[in-house]
Amino acid sequence: MTLVAGVDTSTQSCKVLVVDAETGRVVREGSASHPDATECHPDAWWEAFTTAAEQAGGLADVAAVSVGGQQHGLVLLDADGEVIRPAQLWNDTKSAGSAADLVAELGAEAWVQATGLVLVPSFTVTKMRWVADHEPENAARIAAICLPHDWLTWKLLGGRDLSTLVTDRSDASGTGYFDAVSGEYRRDLLAHALRRDEADVADIVLPRVLGPHEAAGHGDPALGLGDALIGPGCGDNAGAALGLSHTPGQVTVSIGTSGVVCSVSATPVRDVTGLVAGFADALGNYLPLTATINGARILQATARVLGVDFAGLDELALAAEPGAGGIVFVPHLDGERTPNLPDASGTLAGVTLANMTPENVARAGVEGLLCLLGVGMQAQRAQGVRIDGVTLIGGGAQSRAVRELAPAVLGVAVEVPRPAQYVALGAARQAAWVASGEPEPPVWSVVESETFTATPTPEIQERYDRVAAQVADLDAR
Repeated sequence: MTLVAGVDTSTQSCKVLVVDAETGRVVREGSASHPDATECHPDAWWEAFTTAAEQAGGLADVAAVSVGGQQHGLVLLDADGEVIRPAQLWNDTKSAGSAADLVAELGAEAWVQATGLVLVPSFTVTKMRWVADHEPENAARIAAICLPHDWLTWKLLGGRDLSTLVTDRSDASGTGYFDAVSGEYRRDLLAHALRRDEADVADIVLPRVLGPHEAAGHGDPALGLGDALIGPGCGDNAGAALGLSHTPGQVTVSIGTSGVVCSVSATPVRDVTGLVAGFADALGNYLPLTATINGARILQATARVLGVDFAGLDELALAAEPGAGGIVFVPHLDGERTPNLPDASGTLAGVTLANMTPENVARAGVEGLLCLLGVGMQAQRAQGVRIDGVTLIGGGAQSRAVRELAPAVLGVAVEVPRPAQYVALGAARQAAWVASGEPEPPVWSVVESETFTATPTPEIQERYDRVAAQVADLDAR
């Protein structure tokens, strides 16, 4: 049996899976926490990885390792390969002003045509502008720029020579200075973000972009990796899609703290509205993505108001009729990103003495969450993305009401796979691909899942869209 390892170096923790390369069966696993912060020194990621790998029984017997990781985080290295400052993570929003400035300076259309993105604070290039403006002494020391999964991959290779830094299309496509269509870095945008001439950034090392199953090299034997090949790695959403074996037409809807609608598409997306980010996937396709700020917390807030736990919320919601008696909940509780309304608040509309019951309020909470995710699906369809079905994952997918109502509200069949570490599993599948030397990734056994279907109720989304448009108009005044 050939073993491979997949690593998920996420925002909250590091997970390591040791997997049978032929079947995808998880043989061993381990995990360790990361600091709870919006900035993190990469050494903490390495410490968590070594702990997780030890829990997983070590990696001396694996043929290949690949790393999936949180996207967008900014890791700056000096000429000696030392970390210049703690990494700014995707959820560090202090670069919001920098994002607005960069969009204003070049225009949204220019950024979209160059990179497929309209900049928001998550993206790496906005954090580079923030460092240039607020920490010029650190900006002056930059010899290399990389992402969290790039840095951990580099450490597995020995972490000595900056020229061995590598990345992949999926993670590079979220930086704001890479064109996933051409496969080229845009050093002119890098220079603009750092307020330098393009010639002045020519010597800054950017990770070499590997092909989907191209090996970066062999792991450092001193790290207990034996003769393992090191794969290119991938961004977390691309890793999850790879772990779920998704192909064009299949969409992952993840309901965690935030909500993510992530499609696999054969064609790139250039959305000047900024609702859909034009990322790449880990197979050579594209990964159009929409993200909401509000996700499972909508369920949490609704349950709290009603004085019930999550099981009680499910019971109430499923006892109500579709449409919640006319109540519409627009759940922009912490502002919203899709649509881009950072200062918005939530709205409960259509409430009457007759329909204001615990059952209808619970139903409106669940339908509001699903309709918010439906906005992301509509935005992707408007860009020509094909959506044949939805795979529902994340903590919110454990809600019985969400699972049962989703196919009617979203209008497509919904598949709910068993809970698993899909990013790490995707990285392991990539590692197995690298180890095999084959032109296509291994076909692993179908993920155990449950499929939900229902008669579509488009009137619920239509009513939500009308109310949400009215609320957005009021918020804009």
